[in-house]
Amino acid sequence: MPGFEEVSREFPTVGLKLGEMENLPPLSLTAEEWESPRFPFYELDDRMDRLAPDLIHIAAERGRLPGMALEVLTRCQRLVGRRNHASSSPLFDRVLEHHRALHDLDKPLVRADHAHALDVWQWTIRLDPSAGLAVQLAALFHDVERLVSEADARVEHQANDYQGFKDEHARRGAEMADGALASAGVDAATRVRVTRLIAGHERSPDPDDPDAADLALLNDADALSFFSLNSPGYVDWFGPEAARRKVAWTLARLRPEARRRLEGVRLRPDVAEMLA
Repeated sequence: MPGFEEVSREFPTVGLKLGEMENLPPLSLTAEEWESPRFPFYELDDRMDRLAPDLIHIAAERGRLPGMALEVLTRCQRLVGRRNHASSSPLFDRVLEHHRALHDLDKPLVRADHAHALDVWQWTIRLDPSAGLAVQLAALFHDVERLVSEADARVEHQANDYQGFKDEHARRGAEMADGALASAGVDAATRVRVTRLIAGHERSPDPDDPDAADLALLNDADALSFFSLNSPGYVDWFGPEAARRKVAWTLARLRPEARRRLEGVRLRPDVAEMLA
């Protein structure tokens, strides 16, 4: 069971305060609500996206409180905006603006892809606080191809060759990302590295690849984001049979050290059963 020291270490930019609050903020959660088998994850996501509150009031027994705080923050980490030395710059500000402009958030699937992109970016820095610029940019743009192929309807579950479908998605996404990053003013050498990472992000990296470490980091962040953010929607959208295949495929991508991060993720019961 994690303590507040671990929560603070995982989310160093988030303030934690114990005690009673006289005036509750717009978003409050009790342990009973959060742990309910029917907890409305989508409703929480919508409220967080609309309010982006500075305060979340979490009510739980003291021993359960740190673990619950870690789970809630993990679900909502796309809104934290954590950065490191490589992403604390006007250039990265421009990249985020360009990335946001590509997404029509009135479309539910596009809104979900935008949230996933931010979440993968945040997982990347969380897993490696020293993550470089190229892998952070790749995290943001790794699924940009979906803006063309799956903005209105998902088709990946219909692919006869799933790995082949994913490889083509990655190749085309790398080309699209290069153009978007050039428009944002990213230099050519960095764009070459970003496109290599995106083009290879749907396969386990070759240990001899000079980008193997960043590819493995991107794979871990992408897979963890599926479980921590997207898995309930995947089951509801595609159904349990397709979801079981996706869970197995995604779990196989995770390195052991990243797989342990699932202990701090609140999984919906049906997803937890598939994982088990």
